[in-house]
Amino acid sequence: MNESNNKKKKKAPKKDIILTGDRPTGPLHLGHYVGTLQERIRLQEEYESFFIIADLHMLTTSSERKNIEQIPDLARDLVLDSLAAGIEPDRATFYLQSAVPEVYELYTLLQNLVSVARLERMPTLKEMARNARMDMTYGLLGYPVLQTADIIGVRSHLVPVGEDNRSHVEIAREITRRFNSRYGDFFPAPEARISRSETLVGLYGDQKMSKSADNAIFLQDDAETVEEKVMQMKTDEKRVSPDIPGRVEGNPVFIYHDIFNDDEEEVTDLKERYRTGNVGDVEVKKKLAGAINRRLEPMRRRRLKFAGSGRVEELIRRGTARTRERVQETLEGMKEMMGLNDAHRQLLD
Repeated sequence: MNESNNKKKKKAPKKDIILTGDRPTGPLHLGHYVGTLQERIRLQEEYESFFIIADLHMLTTSSERKNIEQIPDLARDLVLDSLAAGIEPDRATFYLQSAVPEVYELYTLLQNLVSVARLERMPTLKEMARNARMDMTYGLLGYPVLQTADIIGVRSHLVPVGEDNRSHVEIAREITRRFNSRYGDFFPAPEARISRSETLVGLYGDQKMSKSADNAIFLQDDAETVEEKVMQMKTDEKRVSPDIPGRVEGNPVFIYHDIFNDDEEEVTDLKERYRTGNVGDVEVKKKLAGAINRRLEPMRRRRLKFAGSGRVEELIRRGTARTRERVQETLEGMKEMMGLNDAHRQLLD
C-alpha cells in the first residue's frame, strides 16, 4: 500500500451550533423574511442549524384548547414557509419543542439560577402581556428561562435574534455563567447574532408588519393577493393627485421598493418622478407588486416541491428525534455536574 492509502481521512471540522425558530402562531410574512429568514439562510452554510417550532412558548400567551388544536397545521406551515424561503432540509434540524420532554426538566433546574426581580425587569415580557391583553403569568415571566433551556439543550453557540430580543439571550448568558461558576464549566456561553435588517413596516405605515395587525403580505400569498394588498398600501397622504410632488422618505411604498425591487434603475426613476409630480400612485404600486412577486415566485416553486408529499412531517419527526437525543445528553451531563445523578445512585440503585 502506498502512503496515501494508509492515511486516515481527515474529519470535517465540527461546526458551531445555532438555534433559531418561531412560535407556531401563523404563517410567515415579508417582515419575517427580511428580519430573520434571510439571515438564517446565510447562516445555514456556516453553522449546524436547529430550528425550533416553539409551541411551549406559544402557550405562554395562547393556551386555549383551540390554539393547541391548531399546532399541527401551523407547525407544517412554519416549516414549509422556511423551506420555501431557502432553508435546505439537509442543513436544518426542525423539531417540535413540546415533544422533547427533557426541555421541561432543564427548565425546572434552571429556574433556580435567576431571580424574579431580574425577570421582572425584562421590558419585552411586559409588552408581550400587553399585546396578549393578559396579566403577567408565571409562565410568561419564565419565558426567557425556557428559552435558555432551548438554547443550552442543543448546546447552541449562536442565537440569531432581532435587537428587541437581545436581552433574552443575555439572560441565557447570565444563567449559563452562574451554572458554570457553581458546578464547573459545562455550557458554552451563547452569543446573540443581531439581525442586520430593520423591522419592516406594515402595509399602512403605522406599525410593524404582523399577522395580528392585519397589515402583512405572507410568503404563501399568490400573485393576485400580493397585488391586491399592495394596491391598499398608504403612500403620501398629502398627495391627492399624480401631478403633486410627493414625499419618498418614510413612504411605505418606497421603503418596500428599496428592499424588494431588484431593478435599481426603475426605483431611481420612480422616486425622481414621484418627487416632481410625474407619476401616479397606481403605477408605483403596480411596479412594487411586480417586484415583490418576482421575489416570491421562486419560493412558490419551492413550496410546491415540498408540499403534500409527507416530506415536512418526516423532517419534523426525524428532527425531533435527533434533537431529543442531543438534549438528553445535555441533561445527563448537567445532572452529573450538579451531583444529582450521584444522589440518585446512592438512594435508588
